Amino acid sequence: MLAQHHYRAADGTPLSYRQAGPAGGQAVVLCHGLAAGGSQFEADAAHFASLGFAVLVPDLRGHGESGTPPSRSPDDFAIRTLADDIASMLDHAGVAQVHWVGNSLGGIVALDLIGRQPQRFDSLALFGTAFALNLPVVLVPLMPMLYRWLGRDLLARITAVNTTRHKPARPLIAAMARAFDPQVGAALIAHLRRYDLHANALAYAGPVLVLPGGRDGAVNLALRPALKRIMPRPNWTVVELPQAGHCANLDATDAWRAALLAFWTAGVSAPALQ
Repeated sequence: MLAQHHYRAADGTPLSYRQAGPAGGQAVVLCHGLAAGGSQFEADAAHFASLGFAVLVPDLRGHGESGTPPSRSPDDFAIRTLADDIASMLDHAGVAQVHWVGNSLGGIVALDLIGRQPQRFDSLALFGTAFALNLPVVLVPLMPMLYRWLGRDLLARITAVNTTRHKPARPLIAAMARAFDPQVGAALIAHLRRYDLHANALAYAGPVLVLPGGRDGAVNLALRPALKRIMPRPNWTVVELPQAGHCANLDATDAWRAALLAFWTAGVSAPALQ
């Protein structure tokens, strides 16, 4: 059973996270992507907690059980703002350092925070996350338009089918997409369509794990060229998950969990990067 906790962001937005596992265990953050929520990791949190990890599962602002600033404007949803929210969560939970696991937006948030507060990270693991994007501005109003044209139920089903081939995972993905506020999506996409966090990733001297999903085509277009430029690096590990889509924990669960456990228990110690 995951315990629910509530706190407030610096701007007063009410935020939520769930917690499982022994208080003295190594801390792990499992952070979801755009239009998802902490429920994406409920089973994984229970699994890792049973192995002795202290697991934190946030709902980013505008997602899941967390609240939304009244204006829902792009200014309220900058990547840095979301990262600061999670830093506040760690303070609220009394956690100094974490193994961070980020999916998509959850990885982008980590890449921002790690550039400013690297001391909070024992390690960084990313899946479904590109280090940079440069997409056209026309994408900003697209999500509200799709919700309006197709309706929540149909768009949620389409999203689930396009996200994973693993049919048992689709109801959860559809439920998260159905509950999402498209105006929040537009505000986030205003920032996510164009960012570059390569420098933050390369400056981090701790262990980094990248888990490319073989079926995550859209992200791989941006991710794989970047990995070719970055690798090899002494503190970086890349583990391919051929059967994984964008949400690898839902459609390549066993391989995803095994890769994380091997990474956390390897005791990788990286030299400072020049």
